[in-house]
Parts: sequence; C-alpha cells; structure tokens
Amino acid sequence: MLETLIRGATVVNAEGLGRRDVGIASGTVVALIPPGEAAEAKTVVDAFGRFVMPGLVDAHAHLREPGLTHKEDFSSGTHAAALGGVTTVLDMPTDEPWTATAEQLADKMATAANRIHVDVGLQAVVNRDLSLIPRLLDLAPVSFELFTADVPDGFLFATLDAVAEALKAFAGADTLVGISPGDQSILAGSTARDRSGTIAAFLDSRPPLAEANGIARALVAAASAEARIHVRQINSELGVETWSRLRGMADASVETTPQNLFFTAQDYETQGANLKASPPLRFAHDVDALRAALSAGLIDIVATDHAPHAPAEKAARYAAFADIPGGMPGLQTLLATMLRLVDEGLIALSDLVRMCSRNPSERFGLGRRKGKIAAGYDADLLILDPRRSSTIASAEQVSRAGYTPFDGWAVKARLTNVFLRGREIVRDGRLVGPAQGKIVTRES
Repeated sequence: MLETLIRGATVVNAEGLGRRDVGIASGTVVALIPPGEAAEAKTVVDAFGRFVMPGLVDAHAHLREPGLTHKEDFSSGTHAAALGGVTTVLDMPTDEPWTATAEQLADKMATAANRIHVDVGLQAVVNRDLSLIPRLLDLAPVSFELFTADVPDGFLFATLDAVAEALKAFAGADTLVGISPGDQSILAGSTARDRSGTIAAFLDSRPPLAEANGIARALVAAASAEARIHVRQINSELGVETWSRLRGMADASVETTPQNLFFTAQDYETQGANLKASPPLRFAHDVDALRAALSAGLIDIVATDHAPHAPAEKAARYAAFADIPGGMPGLQTLLATMLRLVDEGLIALSDLVRMCSRNPSERFGLGRRKGKIAAGYDADLLILDPRRSSTIASAEQVSRAGYTPFDGWAVKARLTNVFLRGREIVRDGRLVGPAQGKIVTRES
C-alpha cells in the first residue's frame, strides 16, 4: 500500500505535462498511475484541477550562517524557501568566515543539522591556496565558487592566468565551478575616475563590458582546462550576446535571476537601497535581450541570489550608493515571479520546471533524486491551483529582510501544498510540523 496518493492532478515535468496520479512511499515517488486506475494509500490528497510540480531548486542563495545571522540564518531562510516552493536551497560560501576549508565546510554542515525546513546543498569557495581543494572535494559540496572581482584578495582571481590555473586544479574532478563574471581592472579604473558615489558611478563601475569579458574569460579558461563551469547571474545584452556566441566552447551553463527579468536601473529611483545588488540592474534593452534569451532556451537556470540584509542596514545612510549592502531576498518569491512570466506567455510551466528544478538538480549533482516527478526520485512536490490567484506581499515575507521588491504583484495561481520527501511541510501558506530538511551532497 502507498503511503500517500496525490489523485487527479496534471503532472508537470520539464519534458511536458500529463494527467497522472502520484504514488509516494518511503519518501520517494514510486508510481505514476494513469487516471482512474485503482490504487490504495493511507492518505489520499485530492488534487483534481491542479498541477503537481517538482519542488524548486534554488542554485544561488545566501543563508548567511555562520557569522551573519542578524541578516538571515538556516532556519529563517529555509522557512522562506518552504513557503515559496523551494525544496532545495544551494547555499553560497560567502558567510563569516567564508567556506574555504574542509573544516569550515564540515562545521557548516553540522550547524545546519536539525534546523533546516528544506534540503540544503553547500557550496565551497575557491581560495588562492589551491592546496585546500582535495580535502574539500572529499566532502562533496554541490559546487565550488570562483570570484573574479569585488571580493577580498584571498578569494580574488582577477586575471585569465589566475582563472585558468585555478580551473586546472579541478582537472578530472566530478564537480562544478561557479564563476561570477566581472572584471577587477574595470572596477578599479572606474572607481579611480569617478568618486561621486552616485547611482551612475555604481553602474559605470560594473558595466556590461565587465560582465561580457568575465563570461568570455570563464569560457576560454574552462575550455583550456577541460573544467565544468556554471556562469553566475548575467543580465546585460552584451553579456547575453557573448554567452550566445561562446557557450559551445566548454561544458558550461548560465543563470539569471527574476529581478533582472523585471527591473531596470530606473527602478533605483523608486526602490533605492532595496534593489541595490551586484551586478547592478541594467536598462530596458538589456531586460528585453535577457527575456528573449530566456524564451529561446539560452538561459539554463533561473536562481534568486537570495541575499538578505537586516532592515536597519538597508535603511542607513551611506556616503556612496556602492556602499549600500548589496542583495535582496528572493527565496519566498521565486515560484511566484516565475509564474508571472508564465502568465505573460514568455515561458510555459514546463520551462519553469526545466530552469528552476531539473537543470539546477542535474548541473549541481543532484539529478538522480531531485528535479523530476518520476519513480525513484525524492517526493519533493508542489501542488498549484490555477483557479485561485495570489498576491506577493512584503507583510507575508518570513526572511529577516522583512520585504520583497515584488510587493503587490498578482499571480494567476496559488501554491497550496509543499511536500519534502513525501511529507507535507506547507499547507495554505503555513509550515506544517518541525524542520525536517537534510544536507544534500553532490553525487557522481
């Protein structure tokens, strides 16, 4: 007998949609049953007229623990994720301290235990001391993160030579290296030329040229080293064009974020500090190019770069716009913002699953158990009712940031239930039961 049967739903996978009942036992999907076929279960969930989707996998988030827990912690961040339909969070290594050694990674795993509401995969940073990599590989982080600009010197790989030498250290390793595309020389030169501290100066210090050069450098270095890479959030027309022309050179994937698909630099005038992040928002033609690339299938993953700060930090006065702490919350709104793109007709539901569930699972070493509704996969499931609308509201956000830049936006669907490995964890916008997330590691 099945433990749970979700009956009457339309199942949404990256490959398409189909009517199936979903049978669950021992935390996994064990059967996709044709409509009307008999099946017995201890618990039957009526999902007639609704969609069942794989839980989302956010490949780029900052849960801020250890060291920065006034901004967010494992519990609050994964609470937000659960309410937003994100059942697996991949957590970046830029906390305090940065996750640069095997000891730091092991400590972070231990700290998260029994406190996370969804599954969490941890990412490690590439330190200039490349001898640290082998022991980190033994702990199977979901990725390593390599930075090319705007970070402390011990983690900065500012030249093509530095990037290429770092990627050689991963030769033969079954892992993924995330690369944030930037250009330290442009950042330094622009800052020296313009010390006005204005929004315009911030935009000039991190222009599309820096992004495009960072993308090209990452792809050329990866091709030379035969390394597997993932290019972190791109958002400019020049960056999209560079990616489009060069992406076939290496084993590479690319991401963007919801905020870059909706907002422009003009929105700084109304939302100011709440939208300040890096890379900076671009202009309307950049958003148009990014949306076209998304619709054409050139963007592999949409992630949030969830990077909350305490409200007082965002509200404080700063000498320069660049000095405002960068980042915004996003875990609780990933599904809703992607559904807005579905409402607009830019993507289909299956595209949403492809970019926010299947692709991040496969790319970050979780593809044998996450990202798909199929026999043998974790029963991380979302039930979505297209007959009920919902509205994003800052008042309902549980991240310690206390706001969302998408406040007031309406979506033509409602997330009603979230399951993690077969157990219901969210019902009608509220957590159900204690934290039961697990640390997940990269699988060969």
